[in-house]
Amino acid sequence: MKIQESAENYLETILVLHKSKGVVRSIDIANELGFSKPSVSVAMKNLRVGGYIRVDADGNIELLDAGREIAEKIYERHTLLSEWLTNLGVAPEVAAEDACRIEHVISGETFEALKRHASGMAAAAGRDGV
Repeated sequence: MKIQESAENYLETILVLHKSKGVVRSIDIANELGFSKPSVSVAMKNLRVGGYIRVDADGNIELLDAGREIAEKIYERHTLLSEWLTNLGVAPEVAAEDACRIEHVISGETFEALKRHASGMAAAAGRDGV
């Protein structure tokens, strides 16, 4: 199921915050993304209704399988694209911003090709001692 770019960003943010903080609440997402708490609350409701997250009685947000799958896909794309662009000489801040835009529109086929290419480059660098 295709979801909107904003939903992908929210899911990725939940994943990243969970990795760094362990527990994620709406206020954490609002602070991380610079969005208002009401905007984040509406988004969390939509993600909950869509079956992507669960919110417990304490307001802690947890990714469900469908949400985790999307979040991990977007995070992998973001990480690889950011590193790739940085290795090409793009400033890290610019690389991260560009990766954030590219990660949502790049086809699966193209991303897999980039991933294979990046793996091949890393392996060649390791063999060459670079």
